[in-house]
Amino acid sequence: MAKDAPRRQPTLDEVTELAGVSRSVASRALNNAPHVSRAKREAVERAARQLGYVPNPTARALATRQTGAAALVVSGEDPSIFADPFFAQVIVGASAALEEADLHLMLCLAASDRGRKRVEELLRSKGADGAMLMALRVDDPLTRMAEEAVMPVVFGGRPVGSTPRWYVDVDNVGGAREATEYLVSRGRTRVAAICGRLDTEAGRARYRGYRDAMLAAGLEPFPPQEGDFTESSGAAAMAALLAGHPDLDGVFAANDNMGAGALRTLRGAGRLVPADVAVVGFDDLAVARIADPPLTTVHQPIAALGRETARMLVALINGQDPTPLILPTRLVTRLSA
Repeated sequence: MAKDAPRRQPTLDEVTELAGVSRSVASRALNNAPHVSRAKREAVERAARQLGYVPNPTARALATRQTGAAALVVSGEDPSIFADPFFAQVIVGASAALEEADLHLMLCLAASDRGRKRVEELLRSKGADGAMLMALRVDDPLTRMAEEAVMPVVFGGRPVGSTPRWYVDVDNVGGAREATEYLVSRGRTRVAAICGRLDTEAGRARYRGYRDAMLAAGLEPFPPQEGDFTESSGAAAMAALLAGHPDLDGVFAANDNMGAGALRTLRGAGRLVPADVAVVGFDDLAVARIADPPLTTVHQPIAALGRETARMLVALINGQDPTPLILPTRLVTRLSA
């Protein structure tokens, strides 16, 4: 008489599906790891009993080392950067995605030597289940730290000069090109660019998009007038442009804060916007809507940038291999151009 075939062991994915939770939540619940709600833990345990699931001892050992947290690391110089409207939206998006996976968000600032050392220790010691890195600059030590990390790392925005395996970014070149093409379509031929920091990929890419559009239209691009993405730097850059190029009739500002600063300087100089000088920004932050006049700008999905970066990190934590993602931008026309 033939023997019955051995019964197939149920998998963690089947437990996950039956319990209606993410894979990382199911793994932590089955291994008594922290940061799992009571309701989800009970749902996972009920599904495991129903299926007859028994955790693999090796997987259990790995799972119990999970921290239940993911780090958002920003290479900035001022702790108030987390209150900036851009980063505030990134945090909202990332938090929502991590909450779906029952992961807590840790905020880390890697500005000083001490701050970078703490981040390096975090990445090397598996002090979190994974990390998201943002606002990296030329030769940023965080890039090297990410390569040596013992945990999954996703870049929110590509670092300068390299293309990591896992990143989420927006179409900076395409958005800046569309902004400049719009100014040209409105009859502007002397269009200057207030670019962001040129030691960042966003600053470089947006100037590249501006330059490409100018050359395609048969116009001479202005040299980059650099700002640091703040309102005051946009105002100063606009003053420098007016002093050097008083006949300019259009400005592309690489973010809305600098665009608002440019509007302030133009108003103080007695230039009418858009009659004398048309201005287009980038980001579509609240400041663009309340500017005087309201700022035409390139909308980038900032909350989605945070959300998709976090989702990619969760996928890596769960053993998947996601592909890089570029989010689209679109032009929002208002009264400044």
